[in-house]
Amino acid sequence: MSDPAGPPLPAAAAPSGKATRINLLDFKSPQMRAFHMSWFAFFLCFFAWFGIAPLMKAVRAEMSLTPDQIGWLIIGSVSVTVFARLAIGWLCDRVGPRLCYTWLLVLGSLPVMGVGFAQDFETLLIFRLAIGAIGASFVITQYHTSVMFAPNVVGTANATTAGWGNLGGGVTQFAMPFVMTTVFVGAFGFSDYWGWRASMIAAGAVCFLTGIAYYFLTQDTPEGNLKPLRAEGKLPPANSTNGTFLEACRDPRVWVLFVIYGACFGVELTINNVAALHFADNFDMNMATAGLAAAAFGLMNLFARSLGGYFGDVFGGRSGLKGRVLWLFAALFAEGLALMLFSQTTGALVLAIPALIVFSLFTQMSEGATFSVVPFINKKCLGSVAGIVGAGGNAGAVAAGFLFKTETTWWPTAFLILGGIVTGVSFLAFLVRFAPEAETAARTEFEHARGERVGDLLPSAA
Repeated sequence: MSDPAGPPLPAAAAPSGKATRINLLDFKSPQMRAFHMSWFAFFLCFFAWFGIAPLMKAVRAEMSLTPDQIGWLIIGSVSVTVFARLAIGWLCDRVGPRLCYTWLLVLGSLPVMGVGFAQDFETLLIFRLAIGAIGASFVITQYHTSVMFAPNVVGTANATTAGWGNLGGGVTQFAMPFVMTTVFVGAFGFSDYWGWRASMIAAGAVCFLTGIAYYFLTQDTPEGNLKPLRAEGKLPPANSTNGTFLEACRDPRVWVLFVIYGACFGVELTINNVAALHFADNFDMNMATAGLAAAAFGLMNLFARSLGGYFGDVFGGRSGLKGRVLWLFAALFAEGLALMLFSQTTGALVLAIPALIVFSLFTQMSEGATFSVVPFINKKCLGSVAGIVGAGGNAGAVAAGFLFKTETTWWPTAFLILGGIVTGVSFLAFLVRFAPEAETAARTEFEHARGERVGDLLPSAA
């Protein structure tokens, strides 16, 4: 019997080729293939990036790690990403997101698998430093969806792909302990020594295979890949991107968003690294249970970051670019207050989990709100802007990591300090301003894209 609903509608496209709506059941159009592949690739990168975090109780016991060493592992896992994101944004402008993602996944899988061969703190730290490079995957995801979707849905597209990618940080909190204890230790009879190592090797292998798939299943733009488009004269030559990074660096708004993103995504990275140990040490949980509690934070990415981007689009439609910025301030301000609330719940699990969920909601909405603004800063150097702002998230995580590496600072106190910093940073959003002509251009483009979408949805005349 045939499906009465018929096949899924493709993503409606504006004259630029950009999709004006998001159809999750569409796997054929280049826009939606990029959407699905980019979030899935980022999900795997995030999963592998923080795969060792929920296993740290076993690793700490095996290698006799001190709090200072654990702190350096937290810092190391996010520090290299700062530089990787700066570079990958420029590379996206130059060679396109398809090749960038392919090589990042293939090469990034090596240190992920390498973690499984670490024998002491020093080798573990080296692999944790190298593994941070796959965190640059976020920039490619945001770049790819930004060039594939029109202004009326770009905030939602960016936030959803990034949010579903970040979901890997929540899934890994319970999935990796399950893989280790149930699959490798329980089913295959591995010792704990080999159990966590085999889990990391498996995660790296999946990243490698996904890199190959990305090459064959996606294209750079709605019209095709950058190299043939440049050969046909439809796009400027690759060397035209040489000055884009410096141009992005000269815009103070980029650096304001750099700091703001550090206060939301940087905080998320920090929580992903410390949450399982926080629940294990302060609530007397075993590794699997602590992982489940920590997962409550990351699993909010299923919809929370999408909400941040969606409301960015809504406020953008109502109040222009200024509306997007005001929404960013509100979400970040609420995040800071929620983090301070969470810091005061130690010892009361019935309060800690709800507080963690509220805090997670605003953290991820702040991230979505940030990248509902980014595509409008400078379209000529989108990759460089996305790379710099994305690097701010990891710079924030590096800075926050120092709060958790000392034996004299109680972790709930570190959460309280961090919440106060986030609340203060939220006011920097008011420094992100747009010229009247930019507001007018954004409004015109938004209305045009919305009109294209409505026209596509109306039934055609018989």
